[in-house]
Amino acid sequence: MNKTKSMRNAFGENLANMAFNDEKIVALDGDLGNSTRLSYVEEKKRSAFLQMGIAEQNMVSVAAGLAATGMKPWACSFGAFMTRRAYDQIVVQVDQPNLNVKLVGAYAGLLTSNTGKSHHSLEDIALMQTLPNMTVIAPGDAREVVRAMEAIASFDGPVYLRLSRDETLDFLPGTDKEFEIGKGQLIEKGEKIAVLATGSMSSRVYKAIEQLKDYGIQLTFAHIPTIKPLDKELILSLAKTHSHFITVEEHFIRSGFGASIAQLTSEHHPLFVKKIGIEDTYSQCGKDADLLSYHCLSTSQLLENIRFIYEEVQHE
Repeated sequence: MNKTKSMRNAFGENLANMAFNDEKIVALDGDLGNSTRLSYVEEKKRSAFLQMGIAEQNMVSVAAGLAATGMKPWACSFGAFMTRRAYDQIVVQVDQPNLNVKLVGAYAGLLTSNTGKSHHSLEDIALMQTLPNMTVIAPGDAREVVRAMEAIASFDGPVYLRLSRDETLDFLPGTDKEFEIGKGQLIEKGEKIAVLATGSMSSRVYKAIEQLKDYGIQLTFAHIPTIKPLDKELILSLAKTHSHFITVEEHFIRSGFGASIAQLTSEHHPLFVKKIGIEDTYSQCGKDADLLSYHCLSTSQLLENIRFIYEEVQHE
């Protein structure tokens, strides 16, 4: 499992093992088990698998009821369906009573493998991080998915776990270590500019940061898997030692990860924050590589964008 680059495979295998070892863990499926890999739970422990059909609102309501009785439900669907269709149930039945429900948004973000733009979840971070009791986590690779799930399972309260469908993500340094909710990871140390990324973008940004060294450019890079609560200590320490931040996310830049970083720094240590992500427009239908290129989020485009910002800063 630690060798797979597939977040969904790592998720399904790990949840199946967790359910097998804990009689209180139950998986709720929105008729997408083959895609999300909740089918692994059904295969390993049929009694821990509940098929809820294409009825996300009902699925969240059932999960809330199970949590109220002391069970540990993990409800999973595509991120677009989980967060948009069932938002009222998430607010009223999960977040307001602060129930121990784990909500998993599979196929989150832009890269949904030819399913089309109706399946893109480009506003889920904004929706979920707004809720007072919700914890929001976006792992950077498959290894971190497993470590994050271990931490989430030990955490009593609602969590939104954002998983990418992309199966090409290389492992980030340090993601095999114990995961701590609310903590980021400083991967590279540089000067003037700190680049902060979350979820599937972290792997691409890390490649770009490494390639920029060939141009004599050494930048700070931090991977931030917990979007809420943010690692205030790490972020503000970087704000005090850098003049510019660049944030990168597979989400609308309005009210997303970068917006939260900008809000935090504006209140405690203001600095220039350039947000890279999906602009104020919907995406298109297409293959992952084409969609990344369309939104200037491929590794090569990130490299050129970050390099351009660096050169501008150098001439200030």
